[in-house]
Formats: sequence, structure tokens, C-alpha cells
Amino acid sequence: MAAAAAAELSNKGVTLKRHVTGFPTEDDMELVTATVPLTLPPGSAAVMVKNLYLSCDPYMRSRMTRHEEPSYVPDFVPGEVLTAFGVSKVVESGHPGYKAGDLVWGMIGCEEYTLANNPESLFKISHPEFPLSYYTGVLEASARAKCQTKAARATAY
Repeated sequence: MAAAAAAELSNKGVTLKRHVTGFPTEDDMELVTATVPLTLPPGSAAVMVKNLYLSCDPYMRSRMTRHEEPSYVPDFVPGEVLTAFGVSKVVESGHPGYKAGDLVWGMIGCEEYTLANNPESLFKISHPEFPLSYYTGVLEASARAKCQTKAARATAY
């Protein structure tokens, strides 16, 4: 029984209580605690990460509103953990491209640990000599632009 309990950790996360009208306030969000398993199911290609830094970007405000017509990004769903760009450390990986200890950035949950079921959306940090928080700002933006350019080139040919 103790071994099963050791395989799970407490995982604090921020959820949206309700869609926002006007300016968001602390009352529109809630800090919730859940548990997260530290082991991946056999055969899973997912990646479990410990989140180190999160960004808080202006586009997130639009996602807090319920749109009658679809927006360029989907609305946040009340009761679900918010998502944002962030920097994380791989805890466990079922994906051949990632191993425990790798530093990555990408879209992650606003929580202590995130299970990335689509690890192709994560990017390895190739310059850990820079402060990791930079990957939620200027380095993240330039790296994202480089990835989009690379994808566009691949699509064009």
C-alpha cells in the first residue's frame, strides 16, 4: 500500500471558476489540489513534467471569456486547469525524444506537474546557460518563430 501511495504526488493547479466578463479577478480562479501519478502507463508515449516557470500572456484574457463564435484560440473551460507557455523539467518519459532530466518549454498546465500527452508540442531547451525564465519571454518567442518558419518551409516543399 505504501508503494502505491509513493507513486502519486500532490499537484496544485489553477482553474477557472467561471467565464469572465470585464477584468479578471482572483475570485474568477481557484487554486485546487489533486494527485498525479508519477509513473506512465505501459506503452504510453506521454511525458510527465515538473513545471518550473509559467508565463502570463495577454491572449489568456480572451480565453477566459465565453465566445458565442469561435475565437482564434479555444475558450478555457471552467473547472479545468488553465494552460500557458512554460518551462519544465521531464520527470518521466515514454517518448523516445525525451528523457528524465531534459529541460523543455511549450504549452503546459498552470500546475506543479503536467502530463503532456502530445509531447511533440514541447521543445527541448538547447541553451540552458541562459536563465530558464527567459524561455517564457524573448527566447520563447524567437524559438517559436523559428519553429513556425521551419514548419512553413517543410509545408511549402
